[in-house]
Amino acid sequence: MRKMSNEIVFFDLETNVPTKPGQKFWVLEFGAIVVCPRKLVELESYCTLIRPGDLSAVGLNPARCHGISRGSVLDAPSFEQVADKIFKILDGRIWAGHNIRRFDCVRIREAFKEIGRAAPEPVALIDSLGVLSEKFGKRAGNMKMASLASYFGLGEQKHRSLDDVRMNLEVVKHCATVLFLESAVPGVLEDQWQQNSSPNITTRSRSIVIKEPSVTNKVKKVWHRDQASSMSSTMRKRWHQDQATPRMTTRSRSKPNGEETSRKSPMVLNRHRVVPYPTGGLGQVTEKMKNMLQNARNTPLNNLLKRTHTLLR
Repeated sequence: MRKMSNEIVFFDLETNVPTKPGQKFWVLEFGAIVVCPRKLVELESYCTLIRPGDLSAVGLNPARCHGISRGSVLDAPSFEQVADKIFKILDGRIWAGHNIRRFDCVRIREAFKEIGRAAPEPVALIDSLGVLSEKFGKRAGNMKMASLASYFGLGEQKHRSLDDVRMNLEVVKHCATVLFLESAVPGVLEDQWQQNSSPNITTRSRSIVIKEPSVTNKVKKVWHRDQASSMSSTMRKRWHQDQATPRMTTRSRSKPNGEETSRKSPMVLNRHRVVPYPTGGLGQVTEKMKNMLQNARNTPLNNLLKRTHTLLR
């Protein structure tokens, strides 16, 4: 019966990078730390280089800075020689690491199968790549360990197993602290990283990019609104003046070609009333009509109509 534990073991593998068809992965280094889940302190550590079955799969020079060369693993133990220690530190514990679900776990099971032994099994699995991508977002870029370490100022990733798992634990602590503080004041800190990043933020889901109007556009909108308001006020004032003022055409100084201008629009010229007699002579006409009607008793009808027509011409 396997012994189950709630202790967390952060582990990491360094392998060769296959460059030829059919070439396999070989485990070149194994590193792990056992962590107390209540205090997040390191309780135990283990690290070892491993000599692969095919030395030609390892380059003479390390592929990365601080990486592993063929000379580094030449005198290292084989995986079979360290399998018991690796099994003991992994089996029955909570496995944790960065991208271990798709890579490290697969390589461990392949290595144990290669020597004909049962592989260790975890009680649970914590892949910090998946967890942080979901909870922490893409604020640290591509969410690789090197990017996260750079984001928190933890130094350069060395691509050595024990150094990387310790860096992994520190990254998780930093991310957890940030998320805890953001949850304490929701709506205040949680959007701060978006404000400090570029306008086009890449997220895991398809995002809709909303562009904030520029200051210039805002000023233009305010100017046009003020101008429209001012013009509306002016037009309303002019309309009231037109309503209050009789639509009489006043003529100004004539142009050389005989055309005359008006202070009002040309359309008003077509609406003016034609007065058939001078405005000042209206009283005289009224007086003459009064006298004519008084004397109309003895005047024939035809003569009366002729005289009336003469007065109104």
